[in-house]
Amino acid sequence: MDHQVKYLLQESELPRQWYNVIPDLPSLPPPPLHPGTHEPVGPDALTPLFPMALIEQEVSPERYIAIPEPVLDVYRLWRPTPLFRARRLEKDLGTPARIYYKYEGGSPAGSHKPNTAVPQAYYNKAEGITRLTTETGAGQWGSALAFAGAYFGLEVKVYMVRASYDQKPYRRILMETYGAEVVPSPSTTTNYGRSVLAATPDSPGSLGMAISEAVEDAATRDDTKYSLGSVLNHVLLHQTVIGQEAIEQMGMAGESPDIIIGCTGGGSNFAGLAFPFLGRNFRDGAKHRIIAVEPEAAPSMTRGVYAYDYGDTAKMAPVAKMFTLGHDFIPEPIHAGGLRYHGMSPLVSLLKENGYIEARSVHQRASFAAGVQFARAEGILPAPEPTHAIRAAIDEALIAREAGEARVILFNLCGHGHFDLAAYERYLDGSLEDFEYPAERVADALESLPKV
Repeated sequence: MDHQVKYLLQESELPRQWYNVIPDLPSLPPPPLHPGTHEPVGPDALTPLFPMALIEQEVSPERYIAIPEPVLDVYRLWRPTPLFRARRLEKDLGTPARIYYKYEGGSPAGSHKPNTAVPQAYYNKAEGITRLTTETGAGQWGSALAFAGAYFGLEVKVYMVRASYDQKPYRRILMETYGAEVVPSPSTTTNYGRSVLAATPDSPGSLGMAISEAVEDAATRDDTKYSLGSVLNHVLLHQTVIGQEAIEQMGMAGESPDIIIGCTGGGSNFAGLAFPFLGRNFRDGAKHRIIAVEPEAAPSMTRGVYAYDYGDTAKMAPVAKMFTLGHDFIPEPIHAGGLRYHGMSPLVSLLKENGYIEARSVHQRASFAAGVQFARAEGILPAPEPTHAIRAAIDEALIAREAGEARVILFNLCGHGHFDLAAYERYLDGSLEDFEYPAERVADALESLPKV
């Protein structure tokens, strides 16, 4: 079909396994360390936070891990997700490039996040846990876990970064509709939150702070475990249904992507799309070029250092080797709240350090300009986070135009922007600001790295 724009898989073609990139890596990632002793962390050290099934997935040497039937039953509510050819955007750009995007915004929570929220809730329920705590930035992860908690009958408490709590009230309302309790972080409900408020009563919060509060909450109750929406290996593992579906759908289109693009905050949606394609690079000698795009206001891979650092501000989570801006990093209140994290997934960081992926950063206004251009051409309003990927996809399409080359570009549109209209309003009326993380603040934050 010369004009086909949708490539759809049937429910029977839903992936039955998650793909684990670790067995295909040329070198293994450095081990996580205990935040107190700085010794390698064994599975037992993680049991206060996670159920054993997820701990086993975190360190699994198996290339494929079976998806439980109860998880597949929930996935079928929205998966497989569609792959689109962005023909109108191509025409708008006057490019010979062929642009495709995998759309994850049709899930109940409106993003890719339920791909891991559902299995995390399932495994916790199976081990007798009745309550989960978590953090959320933009609210997409909190919405996803609240949805999954409702489905499996779990109580959920969400520590939402204060800047996003104020910017995105409809995300909070969605979480509460699903039955979750939502508090702004830093909050008055944990010792760590109270200590931050005592020192800085007007703190905008950060994902590092919210993680500290959620970890403290979980570690002090026997009925509670902690759920993380990005960064960790098992989270990225669950997201690989995205890339596995995309490989099949690109085959339906008779294409193989030259360039694969995803936005990055902690790494989950990027890894979900990119890791199955990277597996083909490692195993089969494929030549997919892969680009991770982050905000200029939180540029861990482009401005940070590759080093061991704490995963949270209070130094309670394991210490991981990653690209980091320092765990004390407090980002400016940009509207891409899901990308406002000080570090990057250890697996994504390892790939960047070894040159298997590229990284670039873009400003807030440039990303919103791309989001508006995309919405006017393709009709879907993107969340602020994937506008960073759209910006890079447009830039690569324009480079292809200048070169006169019909490159194939694939990016992940990881969520819709229906709860982000206030941010679009600010962009459209000219009041949206760019934030660039100052070099001196980078240097100051990196002074606090653990001496490992």
